[in-house]
Amino acid sequence: MIILIGNQKGGAGKSTFTMLLANYLAIYRHCKVTVIDMDYQQSISQKYQRAKLLENAEPYEVIAAGLEDYAGLLKVLNDNPEDLVLIDLPGKLDDDGLIPVFQSADLVFCPFSYDEFSFESTVLFSVVLNKINPEVQVTFIPNRIKANVRYETQQEVDQQLSNFGMVTMAIPDRIDFQRVNTFRTPESLIPVLQPVLDQLFVNHLAFLLEDFGAGEFNEY
Repeated sequence: MIILIGNQKGGAGKSTFTMLLANYLAIYRHCKVTVIDMDYQQSISQKYQRAKLLENAEPYEVIAAGLEDYAGLLKVLNDNPEDLVLIDLPGKLDDDGLIPVFQSADLVFCPFSYDEFSFESTVLFSVVLNKINPEVQVTFIPNRIKANVRYETQQEVDQQLSNFGMVTMAIPDRIDFQRVNTFRTPESLIPVLQPVLDQLFVNHLAFLLEDFGAGEFNEY
């Protein structure tokens, strides 16, 4: 299964969310996970290489790749359909190389925040995605949300985005998000992450793992 994590707007927390999801799936749901880092900054790949230098255990593999590499990667990915492949997308939509990536997606998770620019970018991302792959399921994750967001704004944005897909519970902002890496999630983040990650797992992924003996998600 190919899962895209993307948004048109930079700074939406795509890369951090990708690591959080990969950690959850690989370590606590015992899934076989591969992360493909296509973001221009390659921050996940850099954290992965630093972790290897420190001889930390690798719960999953991270592959740094450009859009031009995707055709070759897709042939390999299709040979293992039971694996979960998370792709951290570039933060721009102006590259034709994104078309085959969008076309191959089974799921799309879209982190966003409740500000005007983020909302407009999220809608643009959703419209382009829908034109390229109208059958794909899209889920929006309110990510790193500040406590001062107005309820009316949140309600209006959620209503608009629900035209494209489901909106999850919000993940509140915490300073410890800066400590997330490719081999662990800080324990202090578990209470705010668990409801959202469990919701994504149950709604989209659990049925795939019934035959593979995936473990229960109890505590990190």
